Amino acid sequence: MTVDFYSFAKGIVKGVLTPFYRIQTIGIEQFPKEGGVLLCANHISNLDPPVIGITAPRPIRFMAKEELFRAPVVKTLVKSLHAFPVKRGMNDRQALRTGLEVLKQGEVLGIFPEGTRSKDGRLKKALPGVGFFALRTEAAVVPCAIVGPYRPFVPLKVVYGAPIDMAPLRARKASPEEAADYIMDHIRQLLEQHQ
Repeated sequence: MTVDFYSFAKGIVKGVLTPFYRIQTIGIEQFPKEGGVLLCANHISNLDPPVIGITAPRPIRFMAKEELFRAPVVKTLVKSLHAFPVKRGMNDRQALRTGLEVLKQGEVLGIFPEGTRSKDGRLKKALPGVGFFALRTEAAVVPCAIVGPYRPFVPLKVVYGAPIDMAPLRARKASPEEAADYIMDHIRQLLEQHQ
């Protein structure tokens, strides 16, 4: 499938979700217009990927749980939306390689550092994978906060922060865990500012 399908799907989903959840987008002017971007967001709903997809100014390649690729119809849909599978709870080398390639090609990689949805909306500890991507590439790291709740006609905010300066951590060869915590701190600050 082509980017044309992505744009088509984005238009339809935007037309449905934006008025239903009264989606407000904040800080979009800070989003890099070109180059690799590691987009990191908190995860509170299964609707997070499409909501980020319709508010971000560039197409996003999401890492999606492997289970979604088992049903033929769903697999075709998520692949046509540029997602690729990741095995949760283990070191998935193929997913890591794909993610690095996405960033090196100057695309946007969407990732939920917590690895799974937060049932109570509170931030969980980030998995080291997000730190791995942030340290191994020169991609801009953009924090994003989804400020819920997902309730009909109750405003939902999607807040994009300024790119995080990862240079000091890259220079001193910080661990992926340390980088992941650093990124989550930025997401936490966005949440606190816009609650």
